[in-house]
Amino acid sequence: MALPLAYNLRNLWTRKVATVLTASGMALVVFVFASSSMLSEGLKKTLVETGSPDNVVVVRKGATSEVDSSVERWQAHVVEALGQAAPSDDGSPLSAREVLVLVTLPRVSGGVSNVAVRGIGRHSAGLRPQVRIVQGRMPRFGAREVAVGSSIARRFAGIVPGGTVRLALDEYRIVGIMDASGTAFSSEVWADADQIMQTFRRPVYSSLVFRLSRPERFKEVQAAIEGDPRLTLKAEPESSYWRKQSELMAMFLEILGMSLALLFSIGAVIGGMVTMHAAVAGRTSEIGTLRALGFGRRHILLGFIAEALILGLAGGLAGLALASLLQFVTVSTVNFQTFSELAFSFELGARTVAESLLFSLAMGFAGGFMPALKASRMNIVEALRTA
Repeated sequence: MALPLAYNLRNLWTRKVATVLTASGMALVVFVFASSSMLSEGLKKTLVETGSPDNVVVVRKGATSEVDSSVERWQAHVVEALGQAAPSDDGSPLSAREVLVLVTLPRVSGGVSNVAVRGIGRHSAGLRPQVRIVQGRMPRFGAREVAVGSSIARRFAGIVPGGTVRLALDEYRIVGIMDASGTAFSSEVWADADQIMQTFRRPVYSSLVFRLSRPERFKEVQAAIEGDPRLTLKAEPESSYWRKQSELMAMFLEILGMSLALLFSIGAVIGGMVTMHAAVAGRTSEIGTLRALGFGRRHILLGFIAEALILGLAGGLAGLALASLLQFVTVSTVNFQTFSELAFSFELGARTVAESLLFSLAMGFAGGFMPALKASRMNIVEALRTA
């Protein structure tokens, strides 16, 4: 017969201090593990949701991002002449030739950081419906004006509507603050592409973005662009492009978080083993009585392992509860692909919850198996003599 679960719960409750301390140690490890996973998921969500699956991004072959890409004017004209872009409200192709450059701005907290400045075309806003103006207006074409992402406005000094920002050697007037629903565009500065090209003495675009009139024909359009030997360009869905932008940084965050969690978990497992060994040592006569009542070695083993798993689960739930509060925090880091400031939030998803709880149960099992094995191997007579 199996030990009732209530028995294991009662024994954990009897050793309140040891139980709380051990569970707290495991909770700290799970917090670190979950936090790193939430950071990675938040970064992926921010960048993946930046792109639309109906939009196509065209950049130079071999380029890893728009920063190191170049699309000449005649190449952009050839791509637009394919006639695959959906029409805009005025009947012109819904496409935009864009430029992406980096500038250094002073942070509110001190120091400086790179900021992405996007030179936009007349249809850039139409291609990104998630971008909306929350204060002021969009910059006029042909004028030295900029709209600044809400994340930039919060984190960089002097970024207020009506003020100015220096881009290279030119002063641009800040005419609006834009919000992009937590996507990467909230961490960009937008201005007229032609003005940015003049300011930075840049003769070529970084990318061409257009919306497909028939999304199911993407493969045909991609083959036409990449198969033309004159163009040396590549095309991919905008959502795919932004997903790739997150891969390197997300991998770094996951590896760093896993390394820290594994390092801390050693201490948590040792704490669990000490707690469970103490439980076995203090309940020797009780274990002998259970054996005398007919509970087999396997039942004793499983009972103590159940206690360790409950301990690990309690720590996991506490760590997840603490980590869930990070969803209200926005952090910023340097995107490894563009080397520019990127703000994003922690994202607690089902994958993070499942992995964190499995990790906490693994710690509980690792800490409780040896003490449980010791308890199951006790001699009945010798255990009863300690009563």
